[in-house]
Amino acid sequence: MPSDNAKEYFSVPFNSFMASLGIIHQSSCPHTPQQNGVAERKHRHLGDTARTLLINAHAPFKFWGDTILTACYLINRMPSSVLDNEIPHSLLFPKDPLYRVPLRVFGSTCFVHDLTPGRDKLSARAVKCVFLGYSRTQKGYRCYSPSTGRFYISADVTFFEDTPFFASPTTFSSTIDVTDSQVIPISPNI
Repeated sequence: MPSDNAKEYFSVPFNSFMASLGIIHQSSCPHTPQQNGVAERKHRHLGDTARTLLINAHAPFKFWGDTILTACYLINRMPSSVLDNEIPHSLLFPKDPLYRVPLRVFGSTCFVHDLTPGRDKLSARAVKCVFLGYSRTQKGYRCYSPSTGRFYISADVTFFEDTPFFASPTTFSSTIDVTDSQVIPISPNI
């Protein structure tokens, strides 16, 4: 199967490695992603899922990396028709649980409990955050607090899944004032 024309596939170390295994390196034609079939479809699936998560949560695009990781996490835990409706994660890790923590609504408001020792009695016990996904290395949720500028990984989180963290932008139709519109005549001579 050929690779695409990305620079990393044409480096000296990579070509030496391929030659040492007796592999003749082939590449697809420039500007023809359809030749990379499976990989391109998976990239599109990840991108479409991430875009859906971002748009539904009204989240800024600066969270695209967390969104892609969350999309990948979710896709790998859904049945795949290519695998006869088996779940990819279960096939790769048959002894691991499917979910280390329960699934939550992406972009929802959550409060990470702050259990830092040495706090006084009247200090806040939680930090308001936006839920951005699941930790890859710990059994917890990945949350971000814009007020502190920090990411938190915690299993001790209270979720308000019906409350999106980011406000819904006004819809296009509500920003148009029909009474102020102008009619532009169309000249038949054009």
